[in-house]
Amino acid sequence: MAARSPGVGLARFGDTQQRLLRQLLLGSEAGCPVETLCERLRISHNAVRQHLTALTGHGYVERVQSRPTGGRPVARFALTSAGRELFPRNYGAIAGALITQLHARMGEAEVGSLLQDLGATVAATQPALQPGDGPDGMARALAQRLDGLGYEAVPARHGDDWQVEAFNCVFHALARQHPQVCKFDLAYLEGVSGRRIHHMECIVRGGHVCRFRIGDARGGDALQGSEPAVAGRDKPGS
Repeated sequence: MAARSPGVGLARFGDTQQRLLRQLLLGSEAGCPVETLCERLRISHNAVRQHLTALTGHGYVERVQSRPTGGRPVARFALTSAGRELFPRNYGAIAGALITQLHARMGEAEVGSLLQDLGATVAATQPALQPGDGPDGMARALAQRLDGLGYEAVPARHGDDWQVEAFNCVFHALARQHPQVCKFDLAYLEGVSGRRIHHMECIVRGGHVCRFRIGDARGGDALQGSEPAVAGRDKPGS
């Protein structure tokens, strides 16, 4: 499951903070001293400190232990893991090429089964879902989990059912070329919820959102009957 898109990460910062983050990216794991940042960015010591304080508060930068030199300790700063994720990574192109090769060698059915297994495996490594009370509890918990992964998801009521609507398909470009990718999402959702998930609407297939109905406790084969519906139309018998 993809994390929130790093491609737009730097756009949220001003020019100076973007340049500061890039300098830290170019630095080593030992960190970069404030004085070095002042020289490279050509701004004052106080300005660098203010930006570092703000970025540290957001969890993108951290102070690292100085190397012992026998002299006065020098404050050094480095990117955190979250800070490194702000920089674009071309996962989509690599994933697309990989699935294309697998499709050519294994066939559509085998690739779909592999993605289903992968989704279940990833779900097993995630923290247990903590659904709230009430009929909407699972929908809210699932929406929160998806929202944290970049799906811009919300719980939504449709008749007597609570469902989850995701407005941002993080696999959009990849799923347009390889619809089997949706099997990963479904297996992941079923794995973290322990419920059967029905794909009622799909952005890639012309829907306005990716909409998932939460069924009963899962039993038997996880994804039977969970294929995406035609654009915007509930799947009969779902």
